[in-house]
Amino acid sequence: MTAVILPPSPDATQRLFARLFRGEEGAQALAYLRALTLDRAMGAHVSSEQLWHLEGQRHLARHILKLVERGSAPN
Repeated sequence: MTAVILPPSPDATQRLFARLFRGEEGAQALAYLRALTLDRAMGAHVSSEQLWHLEGQRHLARHILKLVERGSAPN
């Protein structure tokens, strides 16, 4: 039988992401996410599907960055 893991509360999630991305390695991981998504420009040759895919990636990257920011803020 597999244990059911419930998602943490929003506040706990923010603190969790702040801990996961703390330190030099965390900063490098976030820099990689930014470079792969937010800092990436697509040319005129890409399809609508490719643009939608990149926008989905950007949304997720921004969400992660916001969780880290909120979890790192003093209470």
